[in-house]
Amino acid sequence: TKAMAWYRGFIHFGVQWLHMAWYVYMLRCADDTIYTGVTNDLESRLKAHNGSKQGARYTRSRRPVCLVYQERKRDKRSAMRREAAIKGLHRLEKIALIDEENL
Repeated sequence: TKAMAWYRGFIHFGVQWLHMAWYVYMLRCADDTIYTGVTNDLESRLKAHNGSKQGARYTRSRRPVCLVYQERKRDKRSAMRREAAIKGLHRLEKIALIDEENL
């Protein structure tokens, strides 16, 4: 196996550096609410929301959740900015964003 090292948002595989992507995502919860979050591993974060104590406290009592929106960002900082902007939207604006993504 190749050695892996983390350095400021990059992964090192041997001699190659790969940039880690960050994601802003929205989940639709079982009670039809929308949860917004940030991660660099969307698949495992979704599993955590649906089945472990590592999921957000908000989603633990609203399972199951399903991924309805994702937006890839270059780094954690820009992902967190976008998350804050989305959280500032009204519910109908979030739904419009989700619908736009799923066309």
